[in-house]
Amino acid sequence: MKFDQDYCLDMFMKLVGIDSTTGQYEEIQKALSRILDELGFSYTLTHKGGVIAELGGAGDPIVVTAHLDDIGLMVRHVNADGTLNVCSVGGLHPFYCVTENVRVYNRDGKVFTGSICRIPNSIHVSEEELRAALPDYRKNVCVVLDEDVKKAEDVYALGIETGDMIALDPRPVVTNGYLKSRFIDDKAAAAILLTFMKALKDEGTVLNRKVYAYFAFYEEIGHGTVFLPADTRDILAIDIAPTGPDQTSDERKVSIFAKDSRFPYHWGMTNELRQKAIENGIDYVMDVFTPHYGTDGDASVTAGYDIRHAAIGFGTANSHGYERTHVDGLKNTFCLLAAYLTE
Repeated sequence: MKFDQDYCLDMFMKLVGIDSTTGQYEEIQKALSRILDELGFSYTLTHKGGVIAELGGAGDPIVVTAHLDDIGLMVRHVNADGTLNVCSVGGLHPFYCVTENVRVYNRDGKVFTGSICRIPNSIHVSEEELRAALPDYRKNVCVVLDEDVKKAEDVYALGIETGDMIALDPRPVVTNGYLKSRFIDDKAAAAILLTFMKALKDEGTVLNRKVYAYFAFYEEIGHGTVFLPADTRDILAIDIAPTGPDQTSDERKVSIFAKDSRFPYHWGMTNELRQKAIENGIDYVMDVFTPHYGTDGDASVTAGYDIRHAAIGFGTANSHGYERTHVDGLKNTFCLLAAYLTE
């Protein structure tokens, strides 16, 4: 199957342009539904938020999943000076988000802009204080609104309150083949899955088994795929493969996950993926991700399903920050997915 790089990057840009902090799924679910309608696939919407598309094929059903929820923040408290005390949604660490621009969504559908700041906020007047303490949401990090607010009552008058959602500006850009953006985890994986689905339609390729595409919206907090179609036999998660000093993952390659911080992936299914990569000359590596990593495949196994689970993904730097990968990594992930499901 041919990897349509332009379509994949276009899908990523469309998806990453929609704020979808975990729990805030309605807009991206509608956008994804329109894309699936254009591609001509039937699908169902899960009750809590999620989309399951039927790709065709017969026998031995497999779910391929990529998640569309993003890490972000939530208003924890409105401070007396009109700034917002925040807490993380998912694994957004404060040292990875200070100085970023944000959008604050209240429960009436209004959107406000702002930025994430240290307290104090200027190194020219508070260098010692800024150097002395790491960023901490509870102590010295807040959201400053782009509004004329001086006290908590001003913020409440705007309609902002505890529990409102805060999304970070993703700032996507492609430079010399490198894709840089927030939320490559996991909107780039969703774009790969959509690119595979488009190739199925365009090329008339035959699947070697029944395949579901599951776009989940709660992966970042651990329960994206705790519900599966009743006939599921296997689940294959597509997610980022974090790079680092002890990792073999590479931004230009596809990683086959041997283990994450919870437990090993299914030995037999992992070996099948590895063999397909070897047979097709796909640039791959095996990798182990500890101590702070998991995928939606883990959620399905711990939910009690009698399934095999495996995961693949493109090498990604700066995980849960301003992330970076390469289009070659996206291509190799696409090629392994295609080889595994169509040959």
